[in-house]
Amino acid sequence: MTTTAMATDTAPDEGANSVSGEMVAVRHPGFASALRPPGFTIAADGSYAARLAPRGEVWCAERWSLDSAEPYAVPLPVEQPEEPGTEVLPLADGRVLVHRFADGRHLFSLLYPTGPGTGQLALGAVETAELTLLPPSPSGSCAYALAPGERSSSVWLVAGGAFGPELVAQVPGRCSGGVWLDRTGRMLALDQERDGRVKTVAVDLERGGEVSPLLQIGDDSDDRLLLADPGSGFIVVRSDAPGHDRLGWGQLGSTRPIHFPDALRLEDCVVTPFAIQPGQVLSPESCAVGLRIDGAAGSWLGVWSPQQRRAQQLAAPYGWLGCGLWSPDQELLLPYVTEDTPCGLARVTPPEPEPVQLPEPVAETAPVPAPSAPRPVPLQQAPLTGRLAAR
Repeated sequence: MTTTAMATDTAPDEGANSVSGEMVAVRHPGFASALRPPGFTIAADGSYAARLAPRGEVWCAERWSLDSAEPYAVPLPVEQPEEPGTEVLPLADGRVLVHRFADGRHLFSLLYPTGPGTGQLALGAVETAELTLLPPSPSGSCAYALAPGERSSSVWLVAGGAFGPELVAQVPGRCSGGVWLDRTGRMLALDQERDGRVKTVAVDLERGGEVSPLLQIGDDSDDRLLLADPGSGFIVVRSDAPGHDRLGWGQLGSTRPIHFPDALRLEDCVVTPFAIQPGQVLSPESCAVGLRIDGAAGSWLGVWSPQQRRAQQLAAPYGWLGCGLWSPDQELLLPYVTEDTPCGLARVTPPEPEPVQLPEPVAETAPVPAPSAPRPVPLQQAPLTGRLAAR
C-alpha cells in the first residue's frame, strides 16, 4: 500500500522535509511547490521505506527495511552531501531513487549499499522548470515523476525504463497530486486544474496517457482524490462541493454519491488521511482510514471508518513521522525516530468501534444539481468500472 499518496489540497511556496516528525520548511527552485507530509516514503508493498536523514551536520538518503522481524535503517551517504530539497523513493528491490536538482536539470540516480560504502547508478536527467516524484508505483520496479505546467503537465518514467527518463504522458492543464488506482501501476489519478477548477482525472499509462474524467462532484467545485484502495475501490477525497472544504469518501464504480461525514471535521485541527485499510473487498464501508491530526497541542493519530459516528483519536508514538501503513493483521504501523531509537516502528491496534447505522445519504452529501447538470459524482462512469473486479 502506498501511504505517501497523501496529497494535500494546498500549494504554498514552501516544500517540506522532516527530522523526527517536525515539519521543516525548505525552498528549492527546481521542485514543484507543494506542502508535503513528512519526508518518509514507503514502498507500495510495504517492504522498504526511505527518507532524507540528518547525518551529523549534513543530509543523506536512508533506507528502512520494514519486512524483517525488527526494522533497521541503512544510511546511503555519497561523496557530495544531499541538499535539503532532495527527494527519495524506495523500490521493491531495496534500491533508493534519488531526485536532485542542479544547474537547471533534474537528476536521477539509484543508491544501494555496497559493503561499507554506497553504490550509485546514474539514470539521466530531465530539463524542465518544475518536477516532483509521484508516489511509489504498485509494480515496485518503476518510478514516475510529474512536471506540472500552466497549460499541460508531463508524466515521466524516471526509473525502470530502458533508456533513462522517458516521457509517457502529456496531460492538459496544471496537474498535482498522484494516486495509483490499480495494482499494476497502469492507472494513475491526477488532480487537473483547468479553467480555474480542479477535477481528478485518470491517466492510462499503457494507452499513451489517455485521460478520462474520474471525480467530478459539482460544476463549480474543486474535487481532489487523496487516497484509493485498488481492492475495494474505497476512496478518500477533498472537495468544497458541500459549501466549504471537506473530507469525503466514496467507492469507484458505485452509483452512490460521495459522503462528507461530520466525523472527519475537527474544530481547529487539520486532518490528513494517510492510509486505507486493505482487504475489505466485499464491504468497503468497513474500510478504516488512518489519519494524522494536527492541532495546537501537536500531532496525534486518528482512525475512522464509515461505520463510525466519530473518529477515534489516539496518542501517536513520540517522534512519529506522520505516516504509516496497515499490516495484514490490521495493525497500523507507524514509523518514528527519537534520539534513542533511530529506526522505530510502532504497532497500534485500534480499539473496536461501537457499530452504528450509516447515516442517510441526503444528510451528509453534496447538494444534487439541477437535472440538466451532470450527475453529482459520476463514479459509475469512471474508467476503472469493471477493471477493479478483474484484477
